[in-house]
Amino acid sequence: MEKPLWWQRGLIYQVYPRSFQDTDGDGVGDLSGIAGRLDYLVTLGIDALWLSPIQPSPMADFGYDISDYCNVDPLFGTLADFDRLLADAHARGLRLILDFVPNHTSERHPWFVESRRSRDDARRDWYIWRPPGPDGGPPNNWLSRFGGSAWERDEATGDYYLHSFLKQQPDLNWRNPAVRSAMMDALRFWLDRGVDGFRMDVLWVLIKDDQFRDNPVNPAWKSGDPLHDQFIDLYTADRPEVQDIVAGMRSVIDGYPGDRVMIGEIYLPVDRLVAYYGTALHGAQLPFNFQLINAKWDAATIADIVRKYEAALPAGAWPNWVLGNHDQPRIASRVGSVQARVAAMLLLTLRGTPTLYYGDEIGMRNGTIPPELVQDPAEKIQPGIGLGRDPQRTPMQWDASPGAGFTVGRPWLPIDPIATLENVAAMSRDPGSIWTLHHALIALRRDTTALSIGALQEVEADGSVLRFSRVEGSQRLLILLNMGDAPRKVAPGPATILLSTYLDRAQEPVDTVTLRPGEGLVLEAG
Repeated sequence: MEKPLWWQRGLIYQVYPRSFQDTDGDGVGDLSGIAGRLDYLVTLGIDALWLSPIQPSPMADFGYDISDYCNVDPLFGTLADFDRLLADAHARGLRLILDFVPNHTSERHPWFVESRRSRDDARRDWYIWRPPGPDGGPPNNWLSRFGGSAWERDEATGDYYLHSFLKQQPDLNWRNPAVRSAMMDALRFWLDRGVDGFRMDVLWVLIKDDQFRDNPVNPAWKSGDPLHDQFIDLYTADRPEVQDIVAGMRSVIDGYPGDRVMIGEIYLPVDRLVAYYGTALHGAQLPFNFQLINAKWDAATIADIVRKYEAALPAGAWPNWVLGNHDQPRIASRVGSVQARVAAMLLLTLRGTPTLYYGDEIGMRNGTIPPELVQDPAEKIQPGIGLGRDPQRTPMQWDASPGAGFTVGRPWLPIDPIATLENVAAMSRDPGSIWTLHHALIALRRDTTALSIGALQEVEADGSVLRFSRVEGSQRLLILLNMGDAPRKVAPGPATILLSTYLDRAQEPVDTVTLRPGEGLVLEAG
């Protein structure tokens, strides 16, 4: 391939700012805290950090309800703090990616405050308003992703506004050219400051049906499933017109130097996901590939996912892989601590750009949140069915101190008691820890061309063992991952072990090898 861009060779690390590092004792992380941990990210081997939203917000959905696109919420600091963070990151060779929330604003955003004043307000059409339905209720059957109708009646005019998420998050009308122009200007505000790209929130839902037709009933829905899933999102997601918006965002980003990147949050089947690369690859450079998050954890399933994804990619498109994020249960809780090591090796040896969620490098698990300490509206609205996201957002475990090195105050979410044993300070000194494994894998990926940009070949499942090759020029690496709980003997041919997830054998020549339960190996052929 041509000389790879930084976001093709690099590793992205997601920082959830509320939970990364608190410096003022209020129990909530802040920008100064992130700045103070940049050297840690350099040591780990990170290339870019992605920050979940930092813009001003009433925090109904913890930053995903923005009231000002061009500032920083005082909870996190100031614009000057952000500028210092960005400069400090760049001085260390790190890139910085911001979360951008284009589908909706806060109900307290000045645009919506104006929009709801009257039907004749100049900003009325900046949001999606409809008169009541024939029965006086909501205009149609569209549902919020948090449960209940996606329509909220506004007392001022008696009309309903659309909110695909919380009622405090009214949807913008992206069919309005003035909205598009204002949002592109918001992108430019941050690009002018020097950010290296954006992760676009819920990119696939920006456009809704202009005829406001009812969504069809989902015949597979059953009691106990998320309420939103009662209907199929035929008219409220992945509409054809969204591609023009994606291309427009990309055009704005491409107008700036430095190979800046556009990442899209898109939860769609792979055949639809890859459409977001855009015509002639003028869409998102990295439409997030979340398939590993909900996959059954066995070799045959993962092999099938990898093969089908690679086959579906448009010519020239660059793949990417994700194991977790702020909305999904942590990988160590999903597959267990042993297989979390296998997952790390999978993530960091597949072809494409990996994104690592903060704390996964120390094997953080979902925290236990007592009912009285629940923060997430998803859990409050539909309790007890697994939609709550607080468990995967607990504070970073830096050391064994009472506040885990995260805060000297009361943390906004409880810190897992295991932090006294499982933390960065302890694990970074332990030659057998999952932190040390991540560090070694990241270094191997960075230093080995076949791993960072090489071709992916021979993806196969042999019982519980997933195997594939990475090839660049004369260099051929073989990855063997035992996703089962029994030993498996494999005959890779003449090869040298470069790294084991057990971290206890390297530079060992083999012709046949027995993989221990939950062991992964990277071998160099020949």
